Amino acid sequence: MSAADGRIAVAACTVALAHAGILGYSGHVSLRRPDGRRFLIQPFEESRAALCPESVLEADLDGNIVVGPQGARPPREIFIHGEILRARPDVGAVLHYHPELATLFTVVEDRPLVALRNHAARWASGVPVHDDPGHVDEPAKGRALALTLAAHHALLIRGHGAVIVAEGIKELFADAVHFEENALALWRAAALGKLRPLGAPELARFAATFDRQAHAAKLWRFYAGRTVAAGAMPAGWAEI
Repeated sequence: MSAADGRIAVAACTVALAHAGILGYSGHVSLRRPDGRRFLIQPFEESRAALCPESVLEADLDGNIVVGPQGARPPREIFIHGEILRARPDVGAVLHYHPELATLFTVVEDRPLVALRNHAARWASGVPVHDDPGHVDEPAKGRALALTLAAHHALLIRGHGAVIVAEGIKELFADAVHFEENALALWRAAALGKLRPLGAPELARFAATFDRQAHAAKLWRFYAGRTVAAGAMPAGWAEI
């Protein structure tokens, strides 16, 4: 993917997440560049609901901006992205955001965010909780967060938010949707009675027959099309 196409992808994913009510006034999406040593991310100043590709910054893994509009500032927590991408060569895209419901599972006892929906098989290894609720605004804090994430595909930050990682931008978007769906299902089911989370064999059976790329493309077509129909982003952006 060229740098220009990557900027469109970051902008499209960001705007679609905002339109879907998943990404709010803060949070950010990043996309690794093909060389593996740089990534694209939105600037601090831009609204998530109206991000333009021309505003998207290119940074190195240390959080230094190497390409972008003059005077543009990176997000305060850019080190989440750089340090995870440094530690996890399998990761191509990162989302940090502040889901209200999922974050509640970091501040109650004996209520981990377990799998109740089949697509939560993505997190069959678990969703660890990073105990420091502060901003990840230094490289050392980013490295600590990456250590908490380890080989998992998502984590929660206590009283703060979440981080989701994926191989590509469409897969990242799909995971964000399913992360929200699973948290909501868990909250609702807990009100009904004793929980019966999906077990490892059930999740493994689902994962064995699941076409992740095809599903991510299908889900993206729906949400991107809805965002375009609402006039929130140009039609061309949906073709990432």
